[in-house]
This record gives sequence, C-alpha cells and structure tokens, in this order.
Amino acid sequence: MVPFSFDFRVVTYPDLMSAQKSKPTSVVGALFGFVGFSVLAGLLVTIGVTPAIAVAGMTASSSIGVFESIPEYIEIGKLQQRNVLYGKHNGEDVPFATLYAQNRVALKWDEVSPNLKNAVVAGEDRRFYEHGGVDLTSLVRAGVGSLAGGLGESGGGSTLTMQLVRNIRLAEAQELTGDAQTAAVKDAKEVTVERKLQEMKFAIGLEKKYSKDDILLAYLNIAYFGDQAYGVQAAAQHYYNKEASNLTAVEAASLIAMVQYPEKRNLATPDNYQANVDRRNVILASMLKEGYIDQKAYDASIDDAPETYVKLTQPTQGCAAVTYPGAQQFCDYVKKSIKDLPSLGKSEEARLANWKTGGYKVYTTINLDLTANARAQIDRYAPPTETALLLGSAVNSVEAGTGRVIVMAQNRNLNEDPEVTDPNVTALNYSTDRDYGGSSGFQTGSTYKPFTLINWLQNGHGLSEVVNGTPRAFTPMTVDGQQYSTVDGEFPRGYAPKNDDGGNPGYVSAQRATALSINTAYTAMAQKLDLADIREVASSLGVHRADGQELLDNTSSFLGTNEIAPLTMAAAYAGIAAGGKYCKPIIVDQIVDFDGKEIGGQPQECNQALDPAIAAATIQGMSQLWANGGTGVGALPADGIPEIGKTGTTTEKDQIWLIGSTSKLATAVWMGNVKGKVSLRTAYSPATGTTYANARAQFFRDVQTVNNTVYGGSAFPTADPSVVRGNSAQAVPDLSGKTAEEAASTLRGLGLSYVDGGQQESTAPIGTVSATSPATGTQVSQGTAVTVYTSVGTNAATVPDVVGTSYRDAVGAIGAAGFSKIVLAGYTVGNADNQCEVSLMEPGGGASVDKGSQVAIQLYGNAEGRDPGNCT
Repeated sequence: MVPFSFDFRVVTYPDLMSAQKSKPTSVVGALFGFVGFSVLAGLLVTIGVTPAIAVAGMTASSSIGVFESIPEYIEIGKLQQRNVLYGKHNGEDVPFATLYAQNRVALKWDEVSPNLKNAVVAGEDRRFYEHGGVDLTSLVRAGVGSLAGGLGESGGGSTLTMQLVRNIRLAEAQELTGDAQTAAVKDAKEVTVERKLQEMKFAIGLEKKYSKDDILLAYLNIAYFGDQAYGVQAAAQHYYNKEASNLTAVEAASLIAMVQYPEKRNLATPDNYQANVDRRNVILASMLKEGYIDQKAYDASIDDAPETYVKLTQPTQGCAAVTYPGAQQFCDYVKKSIKDLPSLGKSEEARLANWKTGGYKVYTTINLDLTANARAQIDRYAPPTETALLLGSAVNSVEAGTGRVIVMAQNRNLNEDPEVTDPNVTALNYSTDRDYGGSSGFQTGSTYKPFTLINWLQNGHGLSEVVNGTPRAFTPMTVDGQQYSTVDGEFPRGYAPKNDDGGNPGYVSAQRATALSINTAYTAMAQKLDLADIREVASSLGVHRADGQELLDNTSSFLGTNEIAPLTMAAAYAGIAAGGKYCKPIIVDQIVDFDGKEIGGQPQECNQALDPAIAAATIQGMSQLWANGGTGVGALPADGIPEIGKTGTTTEKDQIWLIGSTSKLATAVWMGNVKGKVSLRTAYSPATGTTYANARAQFFRDVQTVNNTVYGGSAFPTADPSVVRGNSAQAVPDLSGKTAEEAASTLRGLGLSYVDGGQQESTAPIGTVSATSPATGTQVSQGTAVTVYTSVGTNAATVPDVVGTSYRDAVGAIGAAGFSKIVLAGYTVGNADNQCEVSLMEPGGGASVDKGSQVAIQLYGNAEGRDPGNCT
C-alpha cells in the first residue's frame, strides 16, 4: 500500500444557521434530534450518497441546497508527531533525543497490528467497508435513540470516516494558539445537527479521495488515547511498553475502548480500569461476532485484568531527558537552531511550523562516545559540585575542513524547568552564543594570540624574527591606520602589560614568544601591526563575540579580552589546522521526513580564510606549545599525532583555556568562573590534588587522547621557509672591530636604529664594539633599535661548567669566576630528583668570554616545567 501525505487542510464552510443549537436533552430536544436525523437521512437518500434504503416519511428536498453549499472535501494531512535526533554510538546512528509538540508516531499500514484494525472496525464502525462515509442505518438508529437522550457525546451515528473528520478539525485547531485555538477546539467538538451535516459532507469527500485503508490508518494515527498519547503507536508504547505492530486482541480492544472517552477510559490510572474493561468487553464481543477472533481467544481475553498487560511507560522527550552523558546541551543547541535549517522550510516561520508538525529523523554530527568521554573528564577535572567558586567547564571538538561539531559537553546538566533551583543544573549552554544558549561567552586570554601571529606573517614578518619583550610602556598603537596614545588613567606612561610569570624575556623570537605565551613580546608584535587587521583575521576565522556585539580592537584586545564562546574558538582553530579553510560549525548532517525522503542537512559554509602558506607557517609557529618549556607541557597525547595548540589565561586567572588541533579535529577545553573572579591558579581541586590551572594540561590530554583514537591525524604541510623567515626582517650585522660611529652608520644604512649602550670590559680592543643587543645574526624588523656596547679593555674569563649543580652552587661558582651578570632563563620539566638543578647554560662551560658577558642558566622545575617555589 502506498503511504499517503499527512498534510491536512480543512476547507472553510459557511454557517448553516445564524446560531448553533446546543445538545438536546429535554423531550422536546430529543424530538427535534429525531426529526433532524430524519431530515438528514432523507437528504442522503435523495442525493444518493448511501445505499438506497427506503425510509418512510423522510423528505429532504428543502435541505439539498444547504448540503451542497458545503465545500466537498477535507484532506487527511500531516499530524503532529515526534522528532528524533540521532548521533554516532559505536560507529552507528542511534536515537538519543525525542522532541515533540504531541507524543505521536505516525505509522504505515504494515506497522499496525491486525488486531488493532479489527478492533476499531468492530468497536466503532462495523459497516466501515460497506458504506460511503455515512452509514444511513446507524444514522437512523441514532435518530431514534435521540428520543431518549439527545445526540449523545459521540454525536450519534458517526462512522469512522466522520470521526476522522472531527479529529482532523481538532488537529487543525491545536495548531493554533490562544483564544483562536480555544474557539476552534470548541467548534470542532460541538455536537449539533448542523455539525453532523458538515461532518457527513466532508466524510463523503474523504471517501471519494482516499481508500478505506488510508482512512482507517489515518484514524488510528490521529486518535487521542488520553494522557498525552496521540495515535496507536504512542499509546501502545505508553500503556503497554510495546509496539503497535504486535498488540494482542485484548490490548487492542483496550486501546480502542479509550477513543470515545480518552480521559475517563485511559489506562494511566487504575481508577479508570473498570470503565475501560466495560467498553473493552463490548468490543471483544463485537470482534467475536464479526469473526475477527474465535471463541477461545474471546474467552481468554474477556477474563484478562488490565493489571496483567498494562506496563505504563512514561514518554521521555526534551533535551533534559537525554541520557547519553554530556549530550543534553548539544540537543538543546539543535533545538534552538531549527529556525536556521533551510531544508525545513523557506522561512523561519515555516521551519518552526514544520518542526512542530514533526515526524523528522535528524541525523546530527555528534559523536556520543567522544562526548561521553569529554563529560567524564569534565566531571573529574571541573566538577559542578565545587563550592569555593561557581565553576563552569566546557569541551568542544570541531572537525577540521567541515565544521562538523563532534563533541559538546559541559559540567552541568540542562535545566529546562525555570522552577528548578538546583545549582548543579543550568539553562545556560556555556559552549554557544547567547542567542543559542544564554551564555555571553568568556575572555579567551592568550588563545587569541594566533590571530596576531597570522597578521604578523601576513605583513612579511617571520617566526624567527626577534622582538623586544622587555616589560615597558607601549605607545603608540595603531587602529585602522591611525596611531593613538595608550596613555590613560590605568597606564599613565602607556599600556604596560605584564607577563604571566612576571619575568623579563628580553629579545625573543615570534616562535618562542608563542610557545611561552609572552605578553610583552606579543605587544611588541602588535605595535608593529594594525589592531583592526588583527580583528579582521579573527573575524575571517569565524570569531565573534558571544553577546552579539562587535568584536573589539582596543589596546588589549589582541591579548584575549573579547568574550567568545568555546565552540567559536574550536572552529577557528579547526580552520587554521585545515590549511586556512574555515568552516562555520554545523550540527545536522541529514534530515529524513515522515515519508522516508532525505531532505538535506545543514549546508557546509566554508571559505579559504587564510593563504595556505600563511596557515602552514602559523601551524609551525603553534607547534612548540608542548615542549621546550612551552606552556602546554604535559598536554600532548602520547600517540605521536602532530598537534598544534595554545593555552590561555586571563589577567585575573579566572578563566583558563587550552585549545589544540590535529589535522582532523580541533578541541577547546575551558574552565572558568561563571560568576565572580576566583583565581584558578590558587583554587585547589581535591579530585586532582592540585590547582585547576595545573590540572589543565592533563585535562586536555585525557580528552584529546580519546578523540584521536577515532579521528587520528596526519602530518601538517611543511611551511615555506621564505614565509617562516619573512621578508621584512633584517639580520643584525656583525659590528665587531667597528667604532661606535661606524656601527651607527652601518645600522642606519640597514634601516635599524642605533642605541648607545655605553662601555663594558671585554676582550675587544678599547673603543670598538664589544657586543650588541640583539646579538649578531638576529632577525629583527625594520626600525628595530640595536643597543651597541663598546670595549674598555681586556676582561676575559673561563665560564665554569655548572650543569647538574644546585642553583645556589651554580651562582657561587659563576660569581667566583668573575662573572657578575647571572640570569635565570626559566625552568624546564623536572622531577623530585633534579628539581632546582641546572639543566642548561649559555655560554657553555669552558667558554672564554668577557667577564661582562651575561651567563644564563636554566633550571629543572616541577612536572609542569614551572618554578616549584623553592629554587631561588
């Protein structure tokens, strides 16, 4: 049998009388009902729409004109039913959420138990397959019966087709809202002779257009069975916890017993059992009489108590009911994005209306297994039960090159009930923008720095190019081509950011500044750029504020002061990892409608945001986070898969991030204060035995390690050496043996500035250049100031080898050798056995250098490569 469309339309009809009649209850009213039915019966005989049965004394010629003035048809149509969301579990598509306005699953003919088909015919319309929509015999019987009690609540003499008409009109009424809905429902339920005449005309039209099986199936799908169960499938699942395709005779009869009085006969409460059984047994007797069941089946069924077959099962719908760990917010994001899905309609209004009607299978992008792992790690590293602060956390993973959202999880379950005040649930989706989850985003800290690095490369600067990272006031800066002073009340000498470790790195390359996340070095880089251009780079990769406001390009913006959603940042990093191809996040791969037709998913919106050569160089610049003292030490999964990344910490340390990406999948891990400014550098996590900030690396690693088992990754493209080197950099020349005047002339000729550093003892001849800062060969930008030192005489000494000694012993030995400039160059990953010992020194032990030269030493630190607190 070919399934038919479920798009219903009721053709409007004119009022037949100036005022509708109420249900007759008195003897006079009953007589009227009898006369009215006689007129209707006579009318039907006259126009020949039912079998010709002679009915004495019935004339209807005066009513033919009224009858023919009613439009001829009503259409069986789409019914409100469930929408089901699917995600990947063990590599297969599985349903994980059900969303609906009415709990209904519209079935096809072969999905309905024969017992149900037989029960509804036997119980509601035994001559269903014989009449043409109106059963004259039943109509006459109802007219006679009205002498005793009026038309009856069922209207009397209604065929299944006429009942379907009434249900279609009720379904149409339920699509409305407010007063319009109330009036339409009342109109559809009104029991009068006039309404009966309208139902008959529409029933006749249905019989002309549809087959009997179509009409019967439509009735079974549309009927209301009480307790918010619409259609036989939802009813069977709700009352029996089984499918409508395999109901027994007694179960089928009990369902059909409800249709006339769904609130009084439904099986949701034992209080209704007797009323249901009384009607059920009448239907079973009719099934026996019609030959649908034999005597043995009847005898077995008639004695069955509802307690033996009722297995009341509450329907689960809504995103808060999702049981797959971590997937509730993704479900909510899909629900809030329905208005944006073009395959559901041409306008937002049409999409929402079609979604309300339902019947869609929505195949989403989410991987339920990876999301469950992300939620497990969130619960370990950032539990919602934290009492020292209102801690939030989210993990988002986006597929590089497609924008498909694979993981979306957070540390609080979804709250869809405004009356619930449990602090461990929330209506906010931390991952998305305000319009799609209520969150206004979070400051991103240094995870915003790659956008400056990209613009640095776009302007011809290189990764090996050195900038002066010395903490100082930076002014002026440039926005939209216009320089402006950064002097203000907070910074009376100009913008003066601090480094996270409070140190002074001196001159440092852009590559090293990225790995170590040096704020002052990045400020020096930004000062050579236009802040508006940095903003445009971010925007080209989809970055935008979560609150809907314009992305800021003020003085501190390049250090991550804009408030951005984690999903947005994950998608931007996926764009970098995909060779500069940015794809807007999408969450729906395919939608299948009720008829089984694929109507399309969310179209990919991708563009080449970055030149691939710039992207490749950016990837190289972001690849050193995990080693050599980078801020992501300990976060790289031990699977050998190449990965780029960046950490981020806000000034108040109240928001911390780590975003990384393979060539296949980008993952953003965020933890932060949802409210307040508690430092996560000091807030202690009992679950991990350290601070939340210190646990960040392990948190990311435990998420991305599992992600990589599914998505893997390959080597990134090799960066073009010319892009890495840059074309705006100039190497500091070797000025050895030159006088100060000669050095100044040489530097100016190369576009560099000369700064007199004064005299120092050295092995160089008196009055000649003894050293420069930056050192000879360093790549620097045009206009960089080079400090030149001149010699006052011989002052050479041998540097002692202090590698492996304690900090105190090393300082003593170097000082005893005549060197006074001893610099601590930082820490590398250490352990309990070597903490605070020298791991590296420059110049190396045994070198003969000027006593005025700087001797730098690096120490072993803690497991995160940081100062354990007692070395110096």
